[in-house]
Amino acid sequence: MSSIKERITAIIESTETRLGRAFDLSIQVLIVISLSAYALETLPNLTTQEIQFLRFIEVFCVSVFTVEYLLRVWVATSRPGYIFSFYGLIDLAAILPFYLTTSLDLRSLRAFRLLRLFRILKLVRFNEALKRIGTAFDLAKGELLLFISASLIVIYLAGVGIYHFENTAQPELFRSIPDSLWWAVVTLTTVGYGDMYPITTGGRFFTTVILFVGLGLVAVPAGIISSSLSEARRLHTKNDER
Repeated sequence: MSSIKERITAIIESTETRLGRAFDLSIQVLIVISLSAYALETLPNLTTQEIQFLRFIEVFCVSVFTVEYLLRVWVATSRPGYIFSFYGLIDLAAILPFYLTTSLDLRSLRAFRLLRLFRILKLVRFNEALKRIGTAFDLAKGELLLFISASLIVIYLAGVGIYHFENTAQPELFRSIPDSLWWAVVTLTTVGYGDMYPITTGGRFFTTVILFVGLGLVAVPAGIISSSLSEARRLHTKNDER
């Protein structure tokens, strides 16, 4: 029994062997196929045969993923450690609704499993990049927290301002300050869906000011993160040299 378990462990957990690489790559292909089938299911006017075919793909993929999940639990050094790990929870959440027949569809979570592809390809630089990003956010967390707080204040003030300018002219759109906050968010982020826009002179002038402020809101965090990434790269390079 132990030899069988060791062989299965080598296939599932290791990418050093040909079987291990083939197994992992096969799982990644099935993930892509299942995600594609999930997207195709949302197309209108599908024929009965097409629906049945997509359903067959889903049943087949879930069957394979279920066997894989059970095998990973079986060969895990610490079963609770795997079950409650990031990948363990994603693996379970992606297949559990299929058996519970719930309305909550979590198949899209399988996309996270593609992150294992980096382990297969042995992209060590990817791991180093993640460490640098984590260091960068740690260095910039004070500035980012201050920026987020200031942004929330600006969004609130923008919502209040446009409410006072447009409430009388467009009472059905700018009914209250909470309704106006939606306009403030899409305007400050420069999205501008066009569902709410000012028609008064004061409102248009106010919007112009807010748009310029919004450009700054987009640029500032990019600059903060960029400088933090540069500093994180410098620190990691210095540590490697040591």
